[in-house]
Amino acid sequence: MKPMGSIPADFGADRPLRIAGETAETWVARAGDTPLFVYDLSIVAARIARFRAAMPVGIDLHYAIKANPYAPMLAAMAPLVDGFDIASVGELAMALRHKPAPTISFAGPGKRDDALAAAISAGITINVESLGEAIRALNFAERSGVTPRLAIRVNPDIELRGSGMRMGGRASPFGIDADQAAAVARTVITAGADWRGWHIFAGSQALDAGAIIETQAATLELADRLSDAVGMQPPLVNLGGGFGIPYFPGEQPVDVEAIGAALGERLGERDRSGTRHAIELGRWLVGEAGVYLTRIVDRKISRGETFLLVDGGLHHQLAATGNLGTVVRRNYPVAIASGAGGDIETVSVVGPLCTPLDRLADRVSLPTAQVGDLVAVFMAGAYGLTASPTAFLGHALPRELLVGASTEP
Repeated sequence: MKPMGSIPADFGADRPLRIAGETAETWVARAGDTPLFVYDLSIVAARIARFRAAMPVGIDLHYAIKANPYAPMLAAMAPLVDGFDIASVGELAMALRHKPAPTISFAGPGKRDDALAAAISAGITINVESLGEAIRALNFAERSGVTPRLAIRVNPDIELRGSGMRMGGRASPFGIDADQAAAVARTVITAGADWRGWHIFAGSQALDAGAIIETQAATLELADRLSDAVGMQPPLVNLGGGFGIPYFPGEQPVDVEAIGAALGERLGERDRSGTRHAIELGRWLVGEAGVYLTRIVDRKISRGETFLLVDGGLHHQLAATGNLGTVVRRNYPVAIASGAGGDIETVSVVGPLCTPLDRLADRVSLPTAQVGDLVAVFMAGAYGLTASPTAFLGHALPRELLVGASTEP
């Protein structure tokens, strides 16, 4: 038997599983079939309210829509957050349906000329990742007669300790090295661009509040140093994000209140009049709000090991199978969502794909389940469907539902 992460407290311990007050089977019936992603907006809204209460005045909240770009989610999130952060032309089109252009920013390396043109024409902010990208943006702006909104993404000389994905403190395709960033900013300002400030992202998926506090302090110091070198106070400093969620055994939620208190103290140490600060979050806002529901289609025993074969798998939930950047495979929290459950047994939950990688849970303890029962995979609100190889083997796409807070269909 192998341990698994804890089921998010929002879902409680009652069985059958309830999501937004209704059973999992009710939502499957409403959607029409499994596999199904269900996202509870009330959990997302509570996260946003918690963030607002914890952070000092003047901190904007941006949603990184790559975490979950489901259209009803974007529509519901738009009035609750201050901006959308995007990473492609496809996401640009999604974002513009729900937020005004000045509240949207575009990050990511390797932006093609047509992507830069679309962003400039739309009037959104581009976080430029290199001097070459800045020059290409300026050249298009000059030809088109449009003033571009350009921020400088900085590759900081710091990293976020304990983060699942480190984005700073090393050679990187992301951003302009800190010792070159001020010079690039002066270039875009001299060329007549609308300079929108700094975007400094040091890492993601961190649970250590102390590490995040330390990184935010260093990020503010770096932004101050760069602004002094430019000789202008920036309109915005995007401090990045990094707030993680506890997927695995032994992990604890990040202390957002401690982060907010420390950030407030740090911001009070220097006059930054005219500059707003933003924190960019994705998975912390939506990750724990999602549940992936998949139905058992077969039950078998092979060489003494019990397998529950379900109709969903890594083609929808790649991260849960340990195949999205995880070095050591560990179990997401899962549960039998149907019925009260029987005796506890050790089982592996596996999908329908022709690969041994398609394993949603590896030798976990669950109540005895039968063909037709639902299995719930938690932590499914971020980097689920759109971060998975949906075309692999040609299986049908899963359904999605946004529920809670008067969103039920």
